[in-house]
Amino acid sequence: MISAAVLSLSTTSSAQIGIGISVRIGPPALPVYAQPICPGVGYHWIPGYWAWNDGAGYYWVPGTWVAAPVGMLWTPGYWGFAGGFYGWHGGYWGRHVGFYGGINYGFGYGGVGFGGGEWRGGTFFYNRSVMNVTNVTNVYNRTVIVNNTHTSFNGQGGIEARPTREEEAYNREPHTAALSSQTEHEHAASQNRQLFASENHGRPAVAATGRPGEFSGHNVERAKTAGEPYHAPKISPQEARASSEGNRGSNESGRNSEMKNNEAGNRGQMSSRENSNATKQERAMQQKDRQTQKQQNQAQKQAQAEQKRTEKANRVQAKAEQKRNAREPRR
Repeated sequence: MISAAVLSLSTTSSAQIGIGISVRIGPPALPVYAQPICPGVGYHWIPGYWAWNDGAGYYWVPGTWVAAPVGMLWTPGYWGFAGGFYGWHGGYWGRHVGFYGGINYGFGYGGVGFGGGEWRGGTFFYNRSVMNVTNVTNVYNRTVIVNNTHTSFNGQGGIEARPTREEEAYNREPHTAALSSQTEHEHAASQNRQLFASENHGRPAVAATGRPGEFSGHNVERAKTAGEPYHAPKISPQEARASSEGNRGSNESGRNSEMKNNEAGNRGQMSSRENSNATKQERAMQQKDRQTQKQQNQAQKQAQAEQKRTEKANRVQAKAEQKRNAREPRR
């Protein structure tokens, strides 16, 4: 995203640097699913993730293939637990893959870096040991260690990883906004009830798609199983979001203590001054959301133009490759 702007996972998406949204309840474990076949040359894999909707709570954004900006790699977003809240750190395009919380998203994103492919000049080569590619010739084979960890957040109780110096340097590099196809894909997922965690219990019917927004057909992969047993939240999405706004910066130690505080009526014990402060913070956050929404609209326009240029370049490259293959004598 532009200058490290990120995807926000609220009812209306927004772009900003750092934490885009915070809630009191953690995301479900990452589901287990297969990767659809890569649709063609120049497509990059975007792993699925749990997003947040203020009305429905967590919902699954299916993994998908997108036409990548030439020379760019995707750093996935991740949820981080700190100060009693789960905050979303959005993803971005850049020349290198930065820190994404140590989360094992699979398919080359094992928690550190990316082992699914690499750019060689203006051509992307796929690692067939972890990528489902059958109709492209720009491939190689390199062993990638695969683990079975499905934890979906960083921090206490989750993946306790910290960025390396190299990852910190990558995070400071110029970044490009998520493509319009990605934001539209996320928005479409937010409208699909079968993707809500409250409906699918951590096992979405559409876990991955061949192309953005393609939620039906032969290129759709269903989750094989939930990553871990699903436990329904004890508070509503509205309570989870509102309490995080009114109590940002709390020093609660973890999810168990924060749930107990809610059940004990912690919010009802706030003084009138604390309530007033919470209201001011909420208004400030709403204003910030409006500003970041404006930034995202500008970033989307730039990303749309970049995507059109990228898709055109990929088509030209694919045609050239087909001609070369046609000229080669059959053995």
